[in-house]
Amino acid sequence: MSQSTSQSTIAPAPARPASPPQAPAPSLLGALELDVRFLGMVGALAVIWIVFDFLADGTFLTPRNLWNLSVQTASIAVMSTGMVLVIVMRHIDLSVGSILGVTGMIMAVFQANYLMPSFGFNHPAVAVLTLAAGIGIGALIGTLHGFVIAYLGVPAFIVTLGGLLVWRGAAWAVAEGKTIPLVDDHFKLLGGGADGSIGAFWSWVVAAMACAVIVLATLQARRQRKRFRFPLKPVWAELVTAGVGCLAVIAATLVVNAYTLPAALARRYAEANGMAVPPEGLAISFGFAVPVLVALAIGVIMTFVTTRTRFGRYVFAIGGNPEAAELAGINTKRVTLMVFALMGGLAAIGAAISTARLNSATNAQGTLDELYVIAAAVIGGTSLAGGSGTVAGAMLGALVMQSLQSGMVLMRVDTPYQNIVVGIVLVVAVWVDTLYRKRFK
Repeated sequence: MSQSTSQSTIAPAPARPASPPQAPAPSLLGALELDVRFLGMVGALAVIWIVFDFLADGTFLTPRNLWNLSVQTASIAVMSTGMVLVIVMRHIDLSVGSILGVTGMIMAVFQANYLMPSFGFNHPAVAVLTLAAGIGIGALIGTLHGFVIAYLGVPAFIVTLGGLLVWRGAAWAVAEGKTIPLVDDHFKLLGGGADGSIGAFWSWVVAAMACAVIVLATLQARRQRKRFRFPLKPVWAELVTAGVGCLAVIAATLVVNAYTLPAALARRYAEANGMAVPPEGLAISFGFAVPVLVALAIGVIMTFVTTRTRFGRYVFAIGGNPEAAELAGINTKRVTLMVFALMGGLAAIGAAISTARLNSATNAQGTLDELYVIAAAVIGGTSLAGGSGTVAGAMLGALVMQSLQSGMVLMRVDTPYQNIVVGIVLVVAVWVDTLYRKRFK
């Protein structure tokens, strides 16, 4: 009789899964989520300011010069926000300076010859209609460029190079080479100056609102990350970034409020407003200039457009890979036309600021501005290969470019040598961008 014996086998206990490896603690910059290139530009700007202040015997880092620097940067900064989108889409616009010139001339002629006789001196409608006409014409010019580029297939370099010549000649033809003075005081507020500033009290109001927006934006971003289960920044990093932003706003407000009206203007202001003038004189602050506030507002709007709208996502998608974007169903031609139309409208706003600051429109207005606008965008981190760039970086790049020019003016450097320096800086910026892309590719 065979007896089968069963051998009992003991199943081995299942292996305990190893605990997941701990992610390394993020670095300081990683926790703060700061752009290294943006920090590099801030550092470069600080070096430029310190060097020029030393070479100019302490006249650069004064409230007066910094206030004038902000006003001079406004028109370039406005146009650089649009140039970011143009370059991100792998195009270029060489005509922005000429568009500025022709729209500025048209606005001045339209105001002096048509609006003022119809509405009367300093009627509120004059400034509004002047600005609307300028923006409309600038957008039409940009639309024409975009149509030829997108639908006729002519390269943007050639189209806008032709536009540079055509619209510069058109600016001369509008007034036959004459200088046209502005006649409306409301429109002149866009240029800054004693009247085109908001004073100390309203500057602090704007600063308080800006700090509130920074705090609310930080809380909203954290709430959105929680909602979509994205990794959260450390609380200390949120406090640091929001705190630094608020400190920058407060510091800028202190600087613009430290710039006061000259004694003669302060006395005239006191007489006009029935104020008693003390023996030691009046200290009336300029505060933030209107063109600077306009530029900052446009910067915020354009940042929202590029990061929070479908149009902005389409622009970056086309710049990253045009063929894939078209296969994905994006109407690349229409987006291209819209980008150039937007660029034309922003050039017209820059023209309004520039014309109001000069109190007149001249035939040479906007000459070489295309160089400064393109340089501002490139220095600000916008890649000429397309697909990447930020509005904030471009506006900071505009401040860097204007700081170089302002510093050289204080050092009494001749204009041809200023152009040499600007050209060298532009080439170096593109070289640095090339190295950066190769490193992180």
